[in-house]
Amino acid sequence: MVAVLAGCGGEPAEPAAGGESPEAAQLRQRLLDAKDGDVIEIPAGRHAFERGLSLRVDGVTLRGAGQDKTVLSFAGQQAGAEGLLVNASRFTIEHLAIEDAKGDGLKVVDGEFITIRGVRVEWTGGPDTGNGGYGIYPVKTRNVLLEDSIAIGASDAGIYVGQSRDVIVRNNRAEFNVAGIEVENTVNADVYGNLATNNTGGVLVFNMPALEQPGGNVRVFKNRIVGNNTANFGAKGTPVASVPAGSGVVVNSNDDVEIFDNDIADNQTANIIISSVYSTGYSDDSRSASFDPYPERISVHGNRLSGGGDAPDGFDLKALKVALFGLGGRLPDVLWDGYANAKLAGGPQICLSGVSGVVNADGPSGYKNAREDASGHDCTLAPLPAVDLGRTDPDRG
Repeated sequence: MVAVLAGCGGEPAEPAAGGESPEAAQLRQRLLDAKDGDVIEIPAGRHAFERGLSLRVDGVTLRGAGQDKTVLSFAGQQAGAEGLLVNASRFTIEHLAIEDAKGDGLKVVDGEFITIRGVRVEWTGGPDTGNGGYGIYPVKTRNVLLEDSIAIGASDAGIYVGQSRDVIVRNNRAEFNVAGIEVENTVNADVYGNLATNNTGGVLVFNMPALEQPGGNVRVFKNRIVGNNTANFGAKGTPVASVPAGSGVVVNSNDDVEIFDNDIADNQTANIIISSVYSTGYSDDSRSASFDPYPERISVHGNRLSGGGDAPDGFDLKALKVALFGLGGRLPDVLWDGYANAKLAGGPQICLSGVSGVVNADGPSGYKNAREDASGHDCTLAPLPAVDLGRTDPDRG
């Protein structure tokens, strides 16, 4: 069934009593009454909401007239932790915008066969710790396609996929977030064709303790990850608040990550950072005895790297740069915090080619023995397999 909400031909709707537009009340009811197979079309216009929206029915498509034409505005939101919360499978949302949500913009939980396409989530006042944490936020999901979307201004991650499996994140733009794109504790993810710029950190591949599954098998390729130098505005005490401004790609405690064929440039701390959870300030791994805090089997090859490393964030990294390279020098392309499992046969297998150099920051001793050291990184790992969502898609792989 296709349901088209009443519209105003692209003109802003007049608010109803209570501050919500007439279309807002109609959309809320349509989501509550939705049935499997419904297509809910939202016309062009700015639709104001005072409460968050939710959907708990499988098989629904929510479709706007375009990410700059159909705008769901939560600037006056008084209730609800998200703009739109979805707890359903076979869900598609496309061609609309969610602005100024009180909390997360779009959150999808515990579903499979999720498609997010042409969605813009933005906090229009610019970077601010008071903004919602996550822009586009599928978590505990499976078989996810997230494409052609935009995330701006999130105080944690603009585009985040967490504790999920079988994911493609492609052809999106993430800008002025703390983390532009973050893949956390997720298995089998391809991140490609995206632009990450003006974030604190461009693309993050994280593994954190005390979560239900460890991540792995993540490919980051054919992206532009440039000029991510926005000051960190994450909430104090959160892991993302430890990401230095000027971080291009950050791999933290994740295994089996391949980074290739990207343009990575002008990230002022380092174009690529490889680190352990111990460098995030988050050390409470007591609830997860099986958690491996060390990054292992990381392959970096075939990227186009330039600039960066000239103005690292934070006193320790500034001092490290000056000590190793002088006042006018710069850190090389790769900064490794030096944490490794001493009991692991064969070492961490952090294989790096085509980079300007590697700094081992020697985090375990508080940077006391930091050094430029590429030894042990001249190795090759087998390519990771492409993610196959099992859908008809000529662009996958």
